[in-house]
Amino acid sequence: MSQAPTPARHPAVQAVTDRIRSRSAGLRQAYLERLDRLAARPRGSDRMGCANVAHAFAALPGTDKLRIVAERAPHLGIVTAYNDMLSAHQPYEGYPAQIREAARAAGATVQVAGGVPAMCDGVTQGLPGMELSLFSRDTIAMATAVALTHDVFDGALLLGVCDKIVPGLLIGALHFGHLPCVFVPAGPMSTGLSNGEKAKVREAYASKQVGRDELLAAESAAYHGPGTCTFYGTANSNQMLLEAMGLHVPGSAFVHPHDGLRTALTQAAVGTVLDIRRDGGRFTPIGRLVDERCIVNAMVALLATGGSTNHLIHWVAVARAAGILIDWTDFADLSAVVPLLARVYPNGSADVNQFQAAGGPGFVLRELLSGGWLHGDVMTVAREGLAAYTQLPSLDAGGALRWQALPAAPGDEGIVRTAAAPFSATGGLKLLQGNLGRAVIKVSAVPEDRHVVEAPAIVFDDQLELLRAFEAGQLQRDFVAVVRFQGPAANGMPELHKLTPPLAVLQNQGFRVALLTDGRMSGASGKVPVAIHASPEALAGGPIARLRDGDIIRLDAVMGTLDALVPEAEWAARTPAPLSPEAALTNAHDLGRDLFGGMRRTVRSAEEGAVTWL
Repeated sequence: MSQAPTPARHPAVQAVTDRIRSRSAGLRQAYLERLDRLAARPRGSDRMGCANVAHAFAALPGTDKLRIVAERAPHLGIVTAYNDMLSAHQPYEGYPAQIREAARAAGATVQVAGGVPAMCDGVTQGLPGMELSLFSRDTIAMATAVALTHDVFDGALLLGVCDKIVPGLLIGALHFGHLPCVFVPAGPMSTGLSNGEKAKVREAYASKQVGRDELLAAESAAYHGPGTCTFYGTANSNQMLLEAMGLHVPGSAFVHPHDGLRTALTQAAVGTVLDIRRDGGRFTPIGRLVDERCIVNAMVALLATGGSTNHLIHWVAVARAAGILIDWTDFADLSAVVPLLARVYPNGSADVNQFQAAGGPGFVLRELLSGGWLHGDVMTVAREGLAAYTQLPSLDAGGALRWQALPAAPGDEGIVRTAAAPFSATGGLKLLQGNLGRAVIKVSAVPEDRHVVEAPAIVFDDQLELLRAFEAGQLQRDFVAVVRFQGPAANGMPELHKLTPPLAVLQNQGFRVALLTDGRMSGASGKVPVAIHASPEALAGGPIARLRDGDIIRLDAVMGTLDALVPEAEWAARTPAPLSPEAALTNAHDLGRDLFGGMRRTVRSAEEGAVTWL
């Protein structure tokens, strides 16, 4: 891998970066001072009492104890999100053994420092468990802190892939910013039933053209083995962002779980974290690596690939964990200048395996870097810097890892484009503002004739109310569905993907429909215009709580406006609707929701990252 010269920065990207740096200066400086104090301490087993050391290493083989204490060998911690409920995380079962073997070969030792919870949004979609999903991110961050607080490690390997798991691990690791850290992915499942065919069956089921047996067969053909789901939702967006941030072994995002290359990349992660430890030659603690430029690189990569809107919440929280303040205006300003270079479902028909075959993250990052949309002068876990992430890993004839340049042209121009011929000159994300507050919309998958919808509101306080109205045939008209009291303080801000098929059916029938909600609908939102994350949320008295059935709503993704066309005096005089006592009771109890009451009471707004730890 070779270091390429850094091109001139795009002026708008530089302006956003400078604005973030200025806004964050005091917070970031305080964070770095704390990091430096922790990094300057003696290594773990040298500074701890004898009883502490004995407890820490009691279960290790004697040879490993000798290495750590007497030989002062580097000692690594693993934080793993392994469970076999998640197809993407099932392959992690065997990773500790692979990592131990690679570490011993390098003269180092390893312990699994701890496990973190990992729930599957696909399993809980539309069910009460989804109300714990967003809060699981901060729970994972706290569990990461519990694991690392044993404080005996020279570096950490973080094993996680899916929606809230990667942001949670990253937030937790940044609270131990003095440690070098490398993320170790597991890869996508093989291609099954195409995402487009799956969506057709879902819509057919919603319109009663097929039954449950046909739907289950289609879903099972789509989700059929180990690895991430193959659409470009939050999980796979995570992997794209980690590549852009330089936190992976380069090119490891979308290699299949049981490919021999995957094993080699996992083993290489061990050598990488040893290389960036304090005594490894190029000390790169994660809190230094994740700076303002790194965060902007992640934002740009998200926008250039049409990634999950969940990251407008998650990466605000990630940045805050590193003492950096970003907001939705920063995303919107970047979106206005960052070209759309990839179309992966739901923004296109390809899945992530086809994306990888067409050039994948490396191709996109090369184009962004050469065009000046990325900061190339950042630290990464790879010696060669960000340029390393524009190349493709493979195994040579002897089984050793090597990296090679990608072709100048994409493997499939329907999936990946060069910066000179993008799918769109902008990133496809819009900030909406008006008398209904602030919300975001991803328009990269929405037909252009649906970028503006003006229609009467139909107000629902629960997604099930909308589904029942659809089943009863009450929605055969133009309307904007308002689904409120779905924000983080109300019920944990669940995903509302169950609403996509019925709304798509209505749109296909020729009706002008849209959705406005203070809830979430991430990377799988698709072709229906959806204004999400409406802030302030309804429970906080946000303007969405003032809406009534029949109010005309104008959602204009061209101009970036979101308004209730109600006379100003009447609008100002309205009292926000309250959450019903029945809904409040339901949101607070059963299936574990009681345990998250404290988080609902302390959570910040969606635009502040929905953090619960400030």
